[in-house]
Amino acid sequence: MSDQERRIDREGIHIDRDLADEIAIEEELDANVVGAYLFPSPARRRIAAWVLVAAGVIAFLTIPGGWPVSMGFLGLAAWQFLSAWPLNVDENEAMTLAGSAVGFAVGHASAAVRFHGLRSRPRWAVLVYAATEPPDQRALVVVDAVSGETGDVYVEDIEPV
Repeated sequence: MSDQERRIDREGIHIDRDLADEIAIEEELDANVVGAYLFPSPARRRIAAWVLVAAGVIAFLTIPGGWPVSMGFLGLAAWQFLSAWPLNVDENEAMTLAGSAVGFAVGHASAAVRFHGLRSRPRWAVLVYAATEPPDQRALVVVDAVSGETGDVYVEDIEPV
């Protein structure tokens, strides 16, 4: 790839649409893909729970003395039900909540979902940078994806380059 085919500037690396198609860049790495992105809700674990319940019932009815296997399936199903939290706060709302939790004007921000505890409660880890050019502060804010409460807030100064 020559310097003319790709362009690097302050906005990042840009690859022309035709070249991206030609070299088959994966969709999740292709910056040319635009549009709203919706993180899938952990509540979809209920589907797996129902499959495990069905497997437990089948094991109990078909395997002689199969109640221990059945109880294993039902235990896993119970865990799937208990960890099927609804994702009530989306990425954009989490970034808004994180911006209001820090004591500076926010410029750039990004969010990643993570899971906490045995029941895998979803939380957004939001990284925010100050709106100054270049940013002089950044913060990591944890936002609960179920209730919207902001948890830990870690703020640090950025040394000028």
